[in-house]
Amino acid sequence: MTSVEIPYSIAAALPTLAVLDITNEVAHEVARSEIESGIAFVSASSDPSLVRVNERESGLFRDLESLLERLVPCEARERERLLVWLLGPRTEQVPVAGGRLCLGTYQRVFLVGFGEAFAGDWTVTLLG
Repeated sequence: MTSVEIPYSIAAALPTLAVLDITNEVAHEVARSEIESGIAFVSASSDPSLVRVNERESGLFRDLESLLERLVPCEARERERLLVWLLGPRTEQVPVAGGRLCLGTYQRVFLVGFGEAFAGDWTVTLLG
């Protein structure tokens, strides 16, 4: 059996929420660097989006979309900007040790986007 690593994958594509799993790409950036230990700051590059670390489970994204709909209805003016504001910082900090991301067994790095303007762009800044 041969395995192929996909650089990113679509974790969820729901009516008001798009989620990309960028864990493999971030891990490759860390591995290519000379940083043995430190912190990887993974940031969304464009609005309206943000980065989160969480376990990848299908029900999570539907539940998140439902919660966000209750907090800020789809018809609300400037909904995407309000959601990004409610969900906090657009960056996640992930520890790095031994040249690898320190994530839990099932944890993944997600780029979360809202609305049609979601571009899927992100950056990683390494400090170590």
